[in-house]
Amino acid sequence: MSGEQHERDGAFEERLRQLMSQDAYEIRPAPAPYPQIRRQGALERRRRVAAAGAALVVLTALPVGAYALGGDRSGTADTAAPRPSVTAPVRPAPAQSRAPSAPAEPAEPGRQLLDGITFAQASDGLDKCLAYDRESNKDLRGPARGTDLGKAADYRIILAMHATGDSNTPGDGMFVVAVKDAPRLTRLICTVKGGEAQGLNTSGGGVGADDSAPVSTDMNGGRLYQQSFIDKGKWKLPFRWGFIGTAKPSVARVTVSYGGATDEAVLDHGWFVASGTLHREVTRAPHVKGYDAAGKLVYDSDRDPTYDKTLP
Repeated sequence: MSGEQHERDGAFEERLRQLMSQDAYEIRPAPAPYPQIRRQGALERRRRVAAAGAALVVLTALPVGAYALGGDRSGTADTAAPRPSVTAPVRPAPAQSRAPSAPAEPAEPGRQLLDGITFAQASDGLDKCLAYDRESNKDLRGPARGTDLGKAADYRIILAMHATGDSNTPGDGMFVVAVKDAPRLTRLICTVKGGEAQGLNTSGGGVGADDSAPVSTDMNGGRLYQQSFIDKGKWKLPFRWGFIGTAKPSVARVTVSYGGATDEAVLDHGWFVASGTLHREVTRAPHVKGYDAAGKLVYDSDRDPTYDKTLP
């Protein structure tokens, strides 16, 4: 081999080594996007709904509220509206025209919009919570994005009441509970504080512990009737509470007993809504009963193995 050929071969080998070295550097794995992974994980945990340990999830991921001081059942704001008939099943009311941007009003706004909260205020809170959800998901892609919750006009507000901050979530505000039937059954509990959405809990599809039963309690509605677990033994009293669930058309009456008092629940298009005021801290969960049109007991939470009968 001539010296010139040897020199060309050596230059070629040197160039080849340089190119291989550069390729190895450029194809190195990119650093893992830890901030995005953490964000997606947090949002996914917020969306998961599970019966077991639901109260603990509420404590760590979403605000758990004590409710603002409001009138007891003796207050006119809670009792002025007529209650549902106990002689016939509650059936959906005929559809009414409404502005596209406003959800339908509750069946009995005098008993479902509590503590002086107006329908306009509740509607505004619902809209802010849906905007909060869209903002939280705007940078996500694929399965991590979850399901779009839709517009406020898609929902019916069934309960609104004040929330008083506790050790877990300081600051006063209000809770808004809204539901929609299509494209699938969805229930959301929204927290608004300082004019801004601060937390959102959603349930989709089967929202109850046992949807085959005539009455099904909302298995993730505990935030409406208990204060923070870390405040156990030192609840703020008096304490406004709320309780929600679903009832089949055959159910004509639902009662909810809590802290020694019983409330006749409002029946609203397949949902029931109860509320009241506690004057002492309790350890037992609300006791729920459902009756048919003949007054026969068709559901008793004490006999429901899926219902948690004590507070965490």
